[in-house]
Amino acid sequence: MKKLLLMMLMVTAAAIAQSPQDAPSTSSNRPGSPKSDAKVLTREEFDAWLAKPDQILIVDVRRPDEIKDIGGFPVYLNVQIGDLANRLPWIPRDRTIITVSNHAARGGRAADVLTKAGFKVAGTIGAQTYEQAGGKLYHIAIPAAQPNGANARDARPADQTSAQTPARN
Repeated sequence: MKKLLLMMLMVTAAAIAQSPQDAPSTSSNRPGSPKSDAKVLTREEFDAWLAKPDQILIVDVRRPDEIKDIGGFPVYLNVQIGDLANRLPWIPRDRTIITVSNHAARGGRAADVLTKAGFKVAGTIGAQTYEQAGGKLYHIAIPAAQPNGANARDARPADQTSAQTPARN
């Protein structure tokens, strides 16, 4: 019993000694996220890359609803993290890639996948983290749905529709 108590005390002491405040800033430090080797970019570093749009490709691994609700960047490729390995052939290799997620955890994992596949990756950034640091996110208004599933191409004036309908006797 004393050995068990001593062992629990040692485990507790070791857990307390590993304070997240002392850890370096990488996406692997988010609670519950797998370890990532990706560099987490600062707002300033990311803004410097954004000033070179012909040299970068932003790969946003968030769900479309997250991009809509939280905001995103003016130009990006959206590939969800679970589909990334299958989409590698469609990702251009001639640009430096920056991955994006909400707080850089998924982005870090995506950066690791891309790096292992031979892509040049500058790092990752969290969209919400970027905005909290003073960066500007873009919000895109979703067009309103047309009634009954109609879209603008299908809309015809009522008199044209009736004129094209054959008369029945």
